[in-house]
Order: sequence, then C-alpha cells, then structure tokens
Amino acid sequence: MNDAIKLPEDCSSMPEVRAGVDATDRQIMALLERRFGYMRAAARIKPDRSAVRDEARKREVIENAVADARNAGLPEAPLEDIWDRLVEASIAYEFNEFDTIRNA
Repeated sequence: MNDAIKLPEDCSSMPEVRAGVDATDRQIMALLERRFGYMRAAARIKPDRSAVRDEARKREVIENAVADARNAGLPEAPLEDIWDRLVEASIAYEFNEFDTIRNA
C-alpha cells in the first residue's frame, strides 16, 4: 500500500479511512482486470463453447471464497453472493470472448 495510505488500525480520521478505501478499491479493480484476463485465456484455450460453463468449478470457487471469508472473520453470506455474481459475470465475459475469438 502507498506510504501515504494508512492501515485501517492506524486511521484516526474519516479522510484517512476514505483514502484507504479508495486505494483498496483501485487495487481490487487491478486484481479484477487480471482475473478477467484469465477468462480471456480460458476462452482462447477451451476447445468448444460447451466447456465455458463448468458448474462444478463454479461451486468450488464460491466454496473457496466462503471458506476464506470464514477464516478471515468476514461475513460469509454477502461474500458468497458477491462471488456468485463475480463468477457469473466471468462466465458471461468468457462466453463473449469465446464467441469473439471464434468469429474473428
């Protein structure tokens, strides 16, 4: 994290908290950009469109997120919902990328 950004436990004002949240959101977006890059790679690598949706893998990814939330003491149900939405958005993106690659 940037030296100007304080860790949560070191914040003593709302501007410090807000700066930390904003910086963290930018880091999350950068990670999402990388995650969606993996979806582009999957679309390129998978042999056919029927391989894009993998319900067993979806379940595994969400279960991993819930376990990580539990271990971190974070709210499991809302994070499970977020990960479900993230995975569904990733699948939709991968379908689009798959179709774009094959129709180019």
